[in-house]
Amino acid sequence: MAGIRDLSGWVGVVLNAPDARTLAAFYRDLLGWDLVGDDPHFVAMGMPGAPANLAFQTESLYERPTWPAESGKQQMMLHLDIGVRSLDKAVEDAVALGAELPEHQPQDDVRVLLDPAGHPFCLYVDTD
Repeated sequence: MAGIRDLSGWVGVVLNAPDARTLAAFYRDLLGWDLVGDDPHFVAMGMPGAPANLAFQTESLYERPTWPAESGKQQMMLHLDIGVRSLDKAVEDAVALGAELPEHQPQDDVRVLLDPAGHPFCLYVDTD
């Protein structure tokens, strides 16, 4: 099997933003997770029960992604999928916290929203 032979088992995802603290506060409020680092340029939050974190890094040259994607414009590099119990209630809560609900929605059972920095994220009903 190819790959790194001495992995620690920990993984992190870092989202760039024009202001790490602002985006971290949005996701803290959205997900209810505690911040574990607070620097003007890098903020992280642990994922409860998982050897992982979600972090935010200030990028002075940050360009907001375009949703839906358009040729020649900044496109998203990744997106977060977030399981919820009630899609309508979750969308309402996310919008109240500062998310945007774009008109383009490619699936009936998923809602694509944009965080304050423009990163698309998906809310879906988690039946597990």
